[in-house]
Amino acid sequence: MSAAVGQNDHHEPVLLHEVLATLIRSEHIQEDGSIVPATFVDATFGRGGHSKALLNRLPASSKLIGLDRDPAALVAGHKLAQQDSRFSICQARFSDLQQVLAERNVNQVQGVLLDVGVSSPQLDEPARGFSFSAQGPLDMRMNPAEGISAAQWLNSAEESEITKVLWMYGEERRSKQIARAIIEGRPLSTTQDLANAVLKASPRSKGLQTRHPATRTFQAVRIFINEESTELDQGLRQGFDVLAVGGRLSVISFHSLEDRKVKHAFRQLSQPPKMPRRLPVRNLESAVAGRLIGGATKPSLAEVSANPRSRSATLRVIERVR
Repeated sequence: MSAAVGQNDHHEPVLLHEVLATLIRSEHIQEDGSIVPATFVDATFGRGGHSKALLNRLPASSKLIGLDRDPAALVAGHKLAQQDSRFSICQARFSDLQQVLAERNVNQVQGVLLDVGVSSPQLDEPARGFSFSAQGPLDMRMNPAEGISAAQWLNSAEESEITKVLWMYGEERRSKQIARAIIEGRPLSTTQDLANAVLKASPRSKGLQTRHPATRTFQAVRIFINEESTELDQGLRQGFDVLAVGGRLSVISFHSLEDRKVKHAFRQLSQPPKMPRRLPVRNLESAVAGRLIGGATKPSLAEVSANPRSRSATLRVIERVR
């Protein structure tokens, strides 16, 4: 999610300085201070906050390729492409990354950015149906032209399937009760309908609530509708595979499910295979494909203060070594 201050195109990308520092490194900077020409991918363009900052740093001979599923993001991307010939954008998922590069005759890139999840412009537009804080149609599709809406699925799915989705993608402890309330509240057509079903199944809190009871439900349904878990798996695999040696994959996640998936994938890429004990095996490091760059990076207090939505962001980075 590219969290933002305000709405629509007033956009503040999360962990911007940290992302730039991990993607554009000392190895890219020549003695005269200029940057070696390179190709990068922003696989979640959003409204272009990270892309614009990258373009401000890259030389004229570099390229930046943007991907996004959202038609609204494509509009912003095409506008940027008209202003800067180094940039191009394609309506695509993470799972389309290698195909997009192949169509552009790009074999390897020096950096890939995945900014996972829903974007602030999507949350801030009630008509998209991502947020429980504003009345809107219960849609939640990142690309409204493909797949079924959240309402269509919730109004037709079995109670057991809804329960499973709420637990698997939202880690919702009251998944069974909420699924039953959704069934009883059918048909659902608006975000308020779903939020009310969750509230009906949730005990009243005696103290001050820091999180709306529907937060995990909306997260789970959104992830399921957009196949985000599978797409993240593909993005991590393809994003690493397209890197040149020395290239880096930087991933920003916004909840524990995403971060655990990123952490596990990076661990597998950066650790040597386990071998039977007492075998005369040498140079296991040579089998390692990636090298972790630091640990989990969180936004600074200053960034969280300026942009509260950034508080849950986590950045992890891996570099290809062979």
